[in-house]
Amino acid sequence: GAGAGGDRAPAQSASGDAGAARRAAAARSVAAVRETARPLDIAIVGMAAVFPGAPDLETFWANIVGGVDAVTEVPADRFDADLFYAPDAFVKDAGKMTPSKWGGFLPPIPFDALAYGIPPRSLRSIETGQLLALEVAARALRDAGYDVAQGQDRAGAAQGRARAGRSFDRSRTSVVFGAEAGADLSGAYGLRAGYRALVGDLPPELAEHLPELDEDSFPGILANVIAGRVANRLDFGGSNFTVDAACASSFAALDAACKELAAGNADMVLCGGVDTHNGLNDFLMFASVHALSPSGRCRSFDSTADGITLGEGVAVVVLKRLADAERDGDRVHAVVKAVAGSSDGRALGLTAPRRAGQVLAMERAYGRAGISPSEVGLVEAHATGTVVGDRTELATLTEVFTAHGAEPGSCGVGSVKSQIGHTKCAAGMAGLVKATRALAAGVRPPTLHVTRPNEAYDPATSPFAFDRTARPWA
Repeated sequence: GAGAGGDRAPAQSASGDAGAARRAAAARSVAAVRETARPLDIAIVGMAAVFPGAPDLETFWANIVGGVDAVTEVPADRFDADLFYAPDAFVKDAGKMTPSKWGGFLPPIPFDALAYGIPPRSLRSIETGQLLALEVAARALRDAGYDVAQGQDRAGAAQGRARAGRSFDRSRTSVVFGAEAGADLSGAYGLRAGYRALVGDLPPELAEHLPELDEDSFPGILANVIAGRVANRLDFGGSNFTVDAACASSFAALDAACKELAAGNADMVLCGGVDTHNGLNDFLMFASVHALSPSGRCRSFDSTADGITLGEGVAVVVLKRLADAERDGDRVHAVVKAVAGSSDGRALGLTAPRRAGQVLAMERAYGRAGISPSEVGLVEAHATGTVVGDRTELATLTEVFTAHGAEPGSCGVGSVKSQIGHTKCAAGMAGLVKATRALAAGVRPPTLHVTRPNEAYDPATSPFAFDRTARPWA
């Protein structure tokens, strides 16, 4: 007994010493990052979103808190998945067949074309992503309490909403979206032109299924018109542009939007991410690089993770300088303190994750924000559900947070991809909206499908904890 007691005492002492060391490291970290910080202090004053299983922001948040899995089999109106589904597509026919027939798909979203001055006939020539971006941008502006249009707000009136009464300087309002070109409509135009070039005249039965080019077609498929159409229909005079940084697109847009405000080029920016790339071609493309999950779920940070599940969605935030938002009496949902990024340099490959590059981005972000990782209570991670990617990300987070003295289990970590799939160009915005609502509600949201965490996770020493269900965020 004495021996056992003697064995335990040093362990308790060592544990106490380790805790004191961590607290000392955290204190030094806090002081160091605040000394050289240059926070952006950009306020999120309005938000709107549509994602799988959620036709609006409130439903999206309710689904997150309720732990709803919005991933389903491919709807029949998208494509006949059974014609292209093969469980062994990883082994053979990669790029011709798909090992997955599951994804996160948007429900029907009401769109009043006439309210936005768009002739209904033109809709057949415009990519869905452009129309959804316009609708969600208008919703976000209403959420911020501002007029959607000069004059009558027909879109709001048509849905029984009171018109927002506040005016603002539209000439100093910019629009930045994260997105990429090409989707089902542009592919159909390409098939029509390519068939004629390579084979000859289209068979009548094929021609009747393919759209014909008209005056709306060219702008209707351009990625830059996503932002341009919003600026045009909502009558904004600031800059408008679209950025493509693959899965980081909506965060690249956020970075650009914050810089617009910080530089004084605009007083308000509508910043969004849009991705409606969830058709047959997208499934086959991801299958060709062996990225799709045969089990049909993004098992973020789980040891059984086997790939990504494709999702789609649109989200928009309305941004202003914090000082301006407070002066104007805006409701501030959250504050963006910093945005930072990095490249991996000469890594193993174009898509291979590299821990050193991720550490660099995080250190830059927290340094600019003036916030030590030891103070952070929630991390909304990328965590696509690939074993190597999740392991690298978790190892990166652990390295950075531990170095700054974060206590074991002090920070929640998770990913919304476990509920809606990987929404690609809109993924960052989906996570931003989720984290913003979690902060405002005081709730640590759950992450689904974590049964046995990734091998990079050590529960005894890791600064992180996985929440399987929603819990209070004290």
